[in-house]
Amino acid sequence: MENTVIKIGGMSCQGCVKNITGVLTGLAGVNAAEVSLEAAEAKVSFDPAAVSRDALLGAIEDAGFDAE
Repeated sequence: MENTVIKIGGMSCQGCVKNITGVLTGLAGVNAAEVSLEAAEAKVSFDPAAVSRDALLGAIEDAGFDAE
């Protein structure tokens, strides 16, 4: 497993946190995702053989948020 921190822009409430958490944990290869509204970031544990960091960023952006 690999861990990464993704900065997220555009979150304004706990509904946003739940949305992004659901998007990330729904991806194959993601073991865990901890999204923080206060820190404006997601800490993600994932299998790099199954999903890339770019795919994680893309999933967040597809949900309507900025990710880097």
